[in-house]
Amino acid sequence: MEPGKDFAKHTPMMQQYLRIKAEHPDMLLFYRMGDFYELFFDDAERAAQLLGITLTTRGATAGQPIRMAGVPYHAAEQYLAKLVKLGEAVAICEQVGDPATSKGPVERKVARIITPGTLTDAALLDDKRDSLLLAVAANKNLLGLAWLNLVSGQFTVAEMAPERLAATLERIKPSEILFPEGWTHPALDAAKCAAKAVAPWQFDHDSAMHKLTGQFATRDLDGFGCAGLHAAIAAAGALLQYAQATQCGKLPHIQSLRVEHESELVLLDAAARRNLEISETLRGEAAPTLLSLLDTCAGSMGSRLLHHWLHHPLRDYATLRARQDAISALLGAGGAAPFVGVHKILRQGADIERITGRIALRSARPRDLSGLRDSLALLPQVHAALAGLDSPRLNQLHMATDIPAGMAGELQRALMPEPSTVLREGGVIATGYDAELDELRAIQDNCGEFLLALEARERERSGIGNLKVEYNRVHGFYIEVSRAQADNVPDDYRRRQTLKNAERYITPELKAFEDKALSASDRALAREKLLYEGLLDFLQPHIATLQAIAAAVAELDVLATLAERAQALNLTAPEFCSEATIEISGGRHPVVENQTENFIPNDTRLSRTRQMLLITGPNMGGKSTYMRQTALIVLLAHCGSFVPASSARIGPIDQIFTRIGASDDLAGGRSTFMVEMTETANILHNATENSLVLLDEIGRGTSTFDGLALAWAIARQLIAKTQCHTLFATHYFELTQLAQEFRQVVNVHLDAVEHRDHIVFLHSVEEGPASQSYGLQVAQLAGVPATVIQQAKKRLLQLEQQGMTASPQGDLFAAPIAAAAEEHPALEALRQTTPDDLSPKAALELIYQLKKMSEG
Repeated sequence: MEPGKDFAKHTPMMQQYLRIKAEHPDMLLFYRMGDFYELFFDDAERAAQLLGITLTTRGATAGQPIRMAGVPYHAAEQYLAKLVKLGEAVAICEQVGDPATSKGPVERKVARIITPGTLTDAALLDDKRDSLLLAVAANKNLLGLAWLNLVSGQFTVAEMAPERLAATLERIKPSEILFPEGWTHPALDAAKCAAKAVAPWQFDHDSAMHKLTGQFATRDLDGFGCAGLHAAIAAAGALLQYAQATQCGKLPHIQSLRVEHESELVLLDAAARRNLEISETLRGEAAPTLLSLLDTCAGSMGSRLLHHWLHHPLRDYATLRARQDAISALLGAGGAAPFVGVHKILRQGADIERITGRIALRSARPRDLSGLRDSLALLPQVHAALAGLDSPRLNQLHMATDIPAGMAGELQRALMPEPSTVLREGGVIATGYDAELDELRAIQDNCGEFLLALEARERERSGIGNLKVEYNRVHGFYIEVSRAQADNVPDDYRRRQTLKNAERYITPELKAFEDKALSASDRALAREKLLYEGLLDFLQPHIATLQAIAAAVAELDVLATLAERAQALNLTAPEFCSEATIEISGGRHPVVENQTENFIPNDTRLSRTRQMLLITGPNMGGKSTYMRQTALIVLLAHCGSFVPASSARIGPIDQIFTRIGASDDLAGGRSTFMVEMTETANILHNATENSLVLLDEIGRGTSTFDGLALAWAIARQLIAKTQCHTLFATHYFELTQLAQEFRQVVNVHLDAVEHRDHIVFLHSVEEGPASQSYGLQVAQLAGVPATVIQQAKKRLLQLEQQGMTASPQGDLFAAPIAAAAEEHPALEALRQTTPDDLSPKAALELIYQLKKMSEG
């Protein structure tokens, strides 16, 4: 339990702590005391449990023992990183007063607040992933979203229907979500990140408008395209207020607001992102994925942008063609490969984007600034590597990386070649940058030389040959003369100490030097800190330029990476067209191909007259791989990348949907079949004629006839009503009859052959339906016991002899069996009988008669 709020009963130190803690009741308070951050009372118990540190008791306050736990300040980052991963918020309370002049406890205040979505420290951030803070505001049947990358200053808003929230959160992957107290949504419960409810008044539109226009120094937000976006503006205002509170001040690097429209993107729902394994496998691992295969970026900025591109495929053909042209230029001709030189240069650079953010927040460390200096020095080499390349986009990036006059030179002059890691150690500001600092350092470095020179001068001036100039910690600097020579000292000597056989003196010159020397270290450090703050001040007006340079370098890194991947993985530039078509020749799944020796390429042709491919064939035959590779080729094309195919021609695509694999949601109370139907319902409600839909084994989570009926009805809906591009894999052979009913449906199959009771998968897509599903052979490959396989073969033979198909069910959609030419006499007798006219005895006689007729 925390102590009561009657602060007067507590010690002065605890009074100060409790007042600060009262302002941050829902956070762990790291309270700086000397070389440690201490936590007290309930915070101490919680931190000890979460961090595995020792909980102790020391002293008492208000009659209670003080529970405490602490971490060294120089190692605090590793503890903070662990707390952030656990979703905790931490308030960092620093000493701001001077211990030498303070009466009572040194003045302290919270310098910053660390939450999962507001990280800026390099040690707390994932180099290759953005850390985003997101806020949601509800307005009738519309949601307003705002998300912020606090390090880069990128601030984005959007509005959407509530049912789009889950897919959007899966796309953005925020580290922390803010929402109004009392508001709920299923997507919040499913989001795997910290979520914080804040007071509803913080989402007030008018106050949000006032806060945002104040941040951007504008009259309104119309210039950012925000006119009429009331819900989005409310979310942005709440988010900005929260971010400012965590940083205990202004955010000068947040200088604009971008409105995102879903019509700009090729949309993928949460299931599609999961099933396509874009940046995370189905098991939640980072590899092997599309991102892990493509990410050979030179720097972390490029890796983060590549991740963003893969999750935000664009529909704007002009942007995509500009990226393709840039990749082609970086590939060069005749084996030149300019991307090699570009990457070699960029590998030497630092993370300009995050360094710029820390400069704006005034939390940049010396190594940040030296990294920025060295990175800016590389840009002329980048310009030379880009010279002569025929690409409008590369020319734009060339211009965006021009360095402001004087900025790079100031960093070169101001900083040591290898500055100290932290400012408090000194050794950051370069020699020759500031005369006063040089003098103070000279005093420290040349103290011995000065004393020897002074001693020689004083011996000559006084004529005392055994005169010594010395120093000790108690009395400082002094001139020592033997008692016999005391009468010969010059008039300006002032006695400092008398010993048994000697006298010690001080002179005005030595006193002045002593004052300088004894305080030179502290003064040099203070001077260095002042100069360093001045350097941060100098860089503030250049924040926007540095952000533009960072964005350009990151994009150049991604383009060079995609060029390198195009060469290494044999990728081809796709063609965009206005026709409703997907034509892929020699398509490959890039990740699977990278893990197999002999990958079989396959073609895919979809159009208005070839709208649905019904894919049959054995399990493990490659149906899922074939479908996924089609979606990945379309996705990569809309990122501006080259694609794994001999050629690809792609028409307008607005969304990619997938329903692949089996998974349940036990926590949400949903079975495997319920998840399957929920995802299918989403497709049926939201797919359009320009969507690409991948469906694998629809209906397998229920009984055979239920599943077959559902699969048949779903396929008909997609063909007749939605009319989207569809790849429909199934083991229900009855569905292949749809090709006879709809000319837009084409049967294809994955080939396989049997050889000596074994199955060989050919992984080749052929026209027409499969002849069988090879279920028993696949089961045998999976290790099902031979006795079970033999029993299954016997049962299959029995079923086939009974006139059934290889599946356990008959043909659900076949025409009724024709009536026999002659009916059985028993049926005629029954037809002529009127049950109501029969007495019990007559009814019994009729039963005996019918039984005899059936046996005859």
